Amino acid sequence: MALNKLRQLDSDSIGITLPKDDMRVEGLIDENGELDGSYHIHIRHVGEGEWTLELVDEIAI
Repeated sequence: MALNKLRQLDSDSIGITLPKDDMRVEGLIDENGELDGSYHIHIRHVGEGEWTLELVDEIAI
């Protein structure tokens, strides 16, 4: 089981690292390992110590 690190981003936010190999499989990074566009992820808390992540295609403003 791979473990990913939580990081303090600023006074209001925490971040988590996601493996580039997984992002490459999803087509989210380019051949240089850089993000290939702008993306949004919906994070849902589903239970104690458990969350789901879902790539959002469009954001309604």
